[in-house]
Amino acid sequence: MAGVLESVNQRTKLVGENRLELLLFRVRGKQLYGINVFKVKEIIQCPRLTSLPGSNRVVRGVVHIRSGTTPILDMSLATGGPPLEEVNGAFVIITEYNGATQGFLVASVDKIINMNWEHIHPPPKGTGREHYLTAVTEVENHIVEIIDVEKILAEVSPVKEDISEGIVSDDVRTEAGKKKVLIVDDSKIARKQITRCLENIGVEVVALEDGKQAWEHLKGIVEEGDRPQDRYMMLVSDIEMPEMDGYTLTTHIRSNDAMQGFYVVLHSSLSGVFNQAMVEKVGANDFIAKFDPDVLADNIVSRINHG
Repeated sequence: MAGVLESVNQRTKLVGENRLELLLFRVRGKQLYGINVFKVKEIIQCPRLTSLPGSNRVVRGVVHIRSGTTPILDMSLATGGPPLEEVNGAFVIITEYNGATQGFLVASVDKIINMNWEHIHPPPKGTGREHYLTAVTEVENHIVEIIDVEKILAEVSPVKEDISEGIVSDDVRTEAGKKKVLIVDDSKIARKQITRCLENIGVEVVALEDGKQAWEHLKGIVEEGDRPQDRYMMLVSDIEMPEMDGYTLTTHIRSNDAMQGFYVVLHSSLSGVFNQAMVEKVGANDFIAKFDPDVLADNIVSRINHG
């Protein structure tokens, strides 16, 4: 697996093309799961794990990689299944989410595939399987389930969700009551976190689940003879989403004459040195890494003060 990941320069060519690369893996049995390659730092054979007393039961232990300590989460346990028993011969997918590094213990790693977000869809409702999923797709006649990693991490290591005192003044709260913000995110937990943060500032929130929904909503506003920038103070959009990603949504917005001047912030757990370059490439106004309520609140307050 040493050469399985392509270089950052190669992967950034996907930006704005509504494409992604999925790393396929198995947790148990034959079911295939997927994770965006942008989140993956490396893939290793499972090393010897050091137990961490008092940790969440999903954390099987820690490993020391390049002078750093990385927690290893059992992907089967994390998604409501039994623990992975055959650790010898298993793999660890080292990932970076929200600026933190963690590994996911999986039974096997399959391959990387290049896909269009149009072929990735929200999970079917009412099956019970969507609880830990953000999307599903089909590869070579096999269903691939894309796991809501943000939900897993929020359960294993809950993040601070309250805004610190002093960030939002009374004057800002008064002005915020006149503002409305459109947010787009396919993760239920992320939508709740963002909505709570913005509502605590005082702004009205409209929340949608993916870029395609958002684009249809924005086009509908224009068809009504209005402009999104007149209805919303700003758009806060995730990047990874089924149907249409945040990069492509931003590209569409920037190519529409009626939406010129609409303030767009990309808000994502994607990390890396390429983020600012990608923001500039698609024409977004800013990038915020998930999820820090103070950083998000600062951005909203600045927009209220200067927007």
